[in-house]
Amino acid sequence: MTQERVSPAVRVDGDVSVPGDKSISHRALILGSLAKGRTYIGNSSPAADVIATATCLRACGVWVRDFPPSRYALDGAGVGVGLRSPDGVLDCANSGTTMRLLAGMLAGSDIEAILDGDVSLRRRPMTRVVDPLRAMGAEVDASPEGTAPLRVQGSRALKALTWRSPVASAQVKSAILLAALSADGPTTVIEPVPTRDHTERMLGMCGVEVVSSGAEVTIHPGPLEPFGLRVPGDLSSASFFLALAASRPGWRVRCTGVGLNPGRTGILTVLEAMGAAVQVDEREPAGGVEPVGDVEVRGTGLHGVTISRSLTVRSIDELPIIAVLASQAEGDTEIRDAGELRNKESDRIAMLETGLRLLGVPCESSAETLVVHGPVRLRPAHLDAAGDHRFAMAWAIAAALVPAGGGESVIDGADAAAVSYPGFFTDLATLLGS
Repeated sequence: MTQERVSPAVRVDGDVSVPGDKSISHRALILGSLAKGRTYIGNSSPAADVIATATCLRACGVWVRDFPPSRYALDGAGVGVGLRSPDGVLDCANSGTTMRLLAGMLAGSDIEAILDGDVSLRRRPMTRVVDPLRAMGAEVDASPEGTAPLRVQGSRALKALTWRSPVASAQVKSAILLAALSADGPTTVIEPVPTRDHTERMLGMCGVEVVSSGAEVTIHPGPLEPFGLRVPGDLSSASFFLALAASRPGWRVRCTGVGLNPGRTGILTVLEAMGAAVQVDEREPAGGVEPVGDVEVRGTGLHGVTISRSLTVRSIDELPIIAVLASQAEGDTEIRDAGELRNKESDRIAMLETGLRLLGVPCESSAETLVVHGPVRLRPAHLDAAGDHRFAMAWAIAAALVPAGGGESVIDGADAAAVSYPGFFTDLATLLGS
């Protein structure tokens, strides 16, 4: 475990190039392994989570060659074929995306595998993917607590179904859609509210028939075409720097070439609603399907907002940094319908409440809600990322927002940032001029 010390920022004005999108990188590797032929992926995320996905695919017999730091080539044999049962347990490390999406992919293949992960991943709920995959005819077992490890015995003759998901989760939806490639007919997933649609867009890019309408998506099984894709920058990674810029009048950050998938741009909606100046310059879509652009945020006076329902879903990964930013806004910021935060790498609502109070921020929570009262002059603090990459980075931004001369803050477990953004602290130091 490493420790980082971060001093207050004096001025912020710069451009940042963030690494490739983690969510898209996972899906590109998995779809490339299911397409028949050679697939090329550029600007892939260097995150530990994505490396876990590539490692698991190799263990299942997929030819995956990496060209560091960010390129891959894959030779896929087609849906449900060319895979073999791994010799050992598939180690998904800290990655819920790896475990849930691979469970769906392997459910449509005639192999058996056990998927496991670290202590944090073993706490995350898995029955949400086990139940629909079983309903399709795969043999999938979890622990008695409904968590990892998962055992998957797949089948190339799954049953099509219509699944009404009790949770809004792109990982659950994607697991079902990947399994549905081996089903005997069209499969439909209906969610409480729409979630990010990277999987649907990329399946369409691969020639699969996909029909989407609001929170409902249907796919028709069929072969996947290989593809070439340059992964856009990760907007979730950029959000930390964009929030930093929004916090003070006169501060500015521009992040170039980031993904602008509508299911992921909730952070930009929130920043604008709080009063920040947000400018988006669109580029050509990645792979012809994923929106890409340059995003610039300039700081102004901020005010509190209410975040709920679909906006909560669209900004679920960014809620920790939004809560930090709320401490600098005039009035109350209320984050509602956020119970899913308690099922992430940590209980993120509890983590936010503990850390914000150490920073001197008044706040309170309930099962699905967090309220932050601002504005507050943050005080330096000794903070713990507790193995959660989002907090390693969110606490660093909080430390930078301590008023000048207030002293440095200490972040324990800062190495957790490598789960999604290995170069975060280097890029932050460059932006702060240290």
